[in-house]
Amino acid sequence: TTASLQPLREQGNALFQAGDHAAALAAYTQALSLCDGESERAVLHRNRAACYLKLEDYAKAEADASKAIEADGRDMKALFRRSQALQKLGRLDQAVSDLQRCVSLEPRNKAFQEALRGTMSCTDSKVDQMFQILLDPEEKDADKKQKAAQNLIVLAREEAGAEKIFQSDGVRLLTRLLDTAKADMMLAALRTLVGLCSGHRSRTMAILAELGAPRLSAVLGVEHEQVSLAACNLLQVMFDSLKEGMQKDFRGKEDAVDLKLLIKHLLELLALEGASAHGRDNALNLLIKVVPRKSPKETNNSLSLWVIDQGLKKILEVGSTVCGAQDSLPVTENSRMSASVLLSKLYSDLKCDAERENFHHLCEDYVKSWFEGHELAGKLRAIQTVSCLLQGPSEAGNRVLELEGIMDGVLSLCASVCEAHQLVAVEALIHAADKAKRASFITANGVSLLKEIYKHSERDSIRIRALVGLCKLGSAGGTDFSMKQFAEGSTMKLAKQCRKWLCNETIDAGTRRWAVEGLAYLTFDADVKEEFVEDKAAMQAMFHLAKSEDRSVLYAVASTLVNCTNSYDHEEPDPQMLELAKYAKQHIPEQHPKDKPDFVKRRVQKLLAAGVVSALACMVKSENPALTNSCRELISRVFLALVEEAEDRGGVVAQGGGKALIPLSLEGTEVGQTKAAQALAKITITSNPEMAFPGERIYEVVRPLVSLLHLQRTGLENFEGLMALTNLAGISERLRQKILKEKAVPMIEGYMFEEHELIRLAATECMCNMAMSKEVQELFLAEGSDRLKLMVLYSGEEDEKLRRAASGTLAMLTALHPPICKRIPQVVSAWQRGG
Repeated sequence: TTASLQPLREQGNALFQAGDHAAALAAYTQALSLCDGESERAVLHRNRAACYLKLEDYAKAEADASKAIEADGRDMKALFRRSQALQKLGRLDQAVSDLQRCVSLEPRNKAFQEALRGTMSCTDSKVDQMFQILLDPEEKDADKKQKAAQNLIVLAREEAGAEKIFQSDGVRLLTRLLDTAKADMMLAALRTLVGLCSGHRSRTMAILAELGAPRLSAVLGVEHEQVSLAACNLLQVMFDSLKEGMQKDFRGKEDAVDLKLLIKHLLELLALEGASAHGRDNALNLLIKVVPRKSPKETNNSLSLWVIDQGLKKILEVGSTVCGAQDSLPVTENSRMSASVLLSKLYSDLKCDAERENFHHLCEDYVKSWFEGHELAGKLRAIQTVSCLLQGPSEAGNRVLELEGIMDGVLSLCASVCEAHQLVAVEALIHAADKAKRASFITANGVSLLKEIYKHSERDSIRIRALVGLCKLGSAGGTDFSMKQFAEGSTMKLAKQCRKWLCNETIDAGTRRWAVEGLAYLTFDADVKEEFVEDKAAMQAMFHLAKSEDRSVLYAVASTLVNCTNSYDHEEPDPQMLELAKYAKQHIPEQHPKDKPDFVKRRVQKLLAAGVVSALACMVKSENPALTNSCRELISRVFLALVEEAEDRGGVVAQGGGKALIPLSLEGTEVGQTKAAQALAKITITSNPEMAFPGERIYEVVRPLVSLLHLQRTGLENFEGLMALTNLAGISERLRQKILKEKAVPMIEGYMFEEHELIRLAATECMCNMAMSKEVQELFLAEGSDRLKLMVLYSGEEDEKLRRAASGTLAMLTALHPPICKRIPQVVSAWQRGG
């Protein structure tokens, strides 16, 4: 083919010189169809980009130039052509970034410098123009305004553009846009400000001084949901920039002042009656992300102490809100849950008993202030506070439960005739039942009470909650499901009732959520699992709830799915591991016959058919405090069970499973991250990775896969990680560079010495693909290294696959890196001499 390629390419060049760009394009396209060498293809793509520029098809010019740049990020001709295409497409910021790269590669090249200056000055006049269009009250053309806003946002993402806006009096103009109180103008201003503040401390401080914390906090509290969220993103970026300054800089004092000023306004917003419900949620989410230490390595917890001192009461104001009561703060169904998560994080950020005692006293004072000297409404708020604390820092919850009169108040209100009051009390009782410290007292008093309520209440909303209380108290014995002591009709009957409630759309979602809580306990029983997966309506009702606004249901949904797929930790090792590690037979606990693998497989099929993947993907997408690390771990466990069978993996990817697994593998508990990484490995092994993880996503998969190579991972995880990386390493140089950058090569080499032949083979095959990279070829020539010797040794092994992988590596090395040819005979002869 190379013979027929050359004339086609030359023909294309001649036609291009002669000005026949369409014919030149056809010649290059034909050459591409014959060509499979990566560098050859890159040149043809670069030539096609030149044709498309002449033919004024700028989108295709950009696409072809990008393909050339993927093969070689230092290809200046391709970069320059892409910048021309981008400029014509109006994507100035990206054009500037390509030109800056050209200039840094060839600083003396006049053409590059001119082009960069041209694009930048074109930007200068653009900035003023954009503000004029946006701030002109006479301008009625909505499209024109939309485009100006978009350009401004895009420009602010590039350092040069951001600085330009900042220097053009941009902050004052953006403040004017914010003050128009028109949603689209406010969004444009907030998103542009995000670009100006990202990673730039001095600009952030100047912007904060100009806008003022009160204005920012007021924008966060507006009714318009998107505007409030955009303000939340801006504040998050500002916090990050200021915090970075505090860590790096001896001038950290002034940053700390700014940081505290912002936080003080967020705390005030929590208790402000005029603030919107989602504004309150956004403020809580920001505090969760910003205040507590990120890791125990940071020793300074003064920010948490300051927030507890200044704002604990304000956080409890949200946590104690009784929905629907007179004068209650506007909250969403997530607000109280977010308050619990924030309280929990603040409490676990404390370092000594004195700090914890102070926290307890503040909580106790708050609860007492409502419980004593107020009428019934005050008692309800006190009990709601107890619930909020039990769901968050439960030690603090247990302490307030012990205050005089509280538990009696809960029990007497459980019998209230008013539904709203009864709800508050029953929920408090259930949360108390969860925390076993009080459970003996509650088991004595609560069980009979809950049974009474369950049997005799007229209201489904109350009966569901009573049922969940019974389930929780019953399952205090762990998985060995000892519901018998309460059941007036066994687990199955209770589960059936839960499924009925779950499917009943006339009941409000907040109440149906409790039906899922019940199933999370009841599905420990295999008979309940089987009936649940047969009930498609119930599964879909649960998935529907999982996608709804109310995020507090996430944990219960995830627990139910872990139970149905048996993806919790088993006592006995799993059969594949038996093969890999030749475990000694251990005592295997008795298993319910319907928990045997065939049953589990069938349950997985039914869940897939009912749409479990899109529900899980939606659960992961929610940037929500309810998506705790333990919740993420449960979701990862379920995903791993769903991709167990190779033929199901395509469907899981098609419904968004591949995309959802990436964040799960990068953040969470160690177990959760590993399970998600293993699921990614299974997908990468059996499907075409470029289809499963399109575009940039494929590069994000590398780090999770490399994490499977760590020594503390199981043999099976090492093996699957190696197989998946082999697949990626065969795709492109850019992927190989990413694998190198994640420091995988020494680990891959380590596994080439592994006892287990499958792991040894997988590592050698992976090395074979990695050897297409120049850096890896150099390693084989390194002085005093035995790498080459090992490959020569393996190419004479009796295991045929290992022989093939090793000889393939040698063939690749000698073809791509001729100096290696000289070394092989030396290695062989030294080794025959016994060296």
